[in-house]
Amino acid sequence: MSESFACRLNLDKVHDGARIDLVATDAECADLARRLGLVALDRLAAHCVLDRKRIGDKAGSIRARGRIKASLSQACVASGEPLPAYIDEAFELHFQPEPTRAPDEEVELSGDELDVIFHDGSGLELGEAIADTLAVSIDPYPRGPNAEVALSQAGVLSEDQAGPFAALAALKGKMGEE
Repeated sequence: MSESFACRLNLDKVHDGARIDLVATDAECADLARRLGLVALDRLAAHCVLDRKRIGDKAGSIRARGRIKASLSQACVASGEPLPAYIDEAFELHFQPEPTRAPDEEVELSGDELDVIFHDGSGLELGEAIADTLAVSIDPYPRGPNAEVALSQAGVLSEDQAGPFAALAALKGKMGEE
């Protein structure tokens, strides 16, 4: 994976309560748009406050809480027409040191460990974590106003036409004809 939105923070320079503001350049936006399959990414900005803390028994943990804002365009899954979209979401990221264990050791994660991003002990990749946050914030199946027409022309049945009640209605219609 390329680092489209690189912002590496050295851990020894991260101070509790520090505010970080990130704004993607035009080149970073273009690279992220390609990587995420977007028609365009016009703007990506994020701000966060960093907290050094222990998460569980882990020292060297950093929590980044903030907000991501993006202006983008994605293609409708049915018609391909460009659809504008806006993202404005809060996020919370947890960075922890890479665990030390045997390569084949089985690991069981608790619910509070599922959103952890590991760092190498010297720095963390905040920009890439923001890019990943954007990726999961985007609608995976955007539909435009012409989606139903495009699907119908392609021979895709609507939920009403393909659902279980459609078969019953067809059966009822046949029974009424007899």
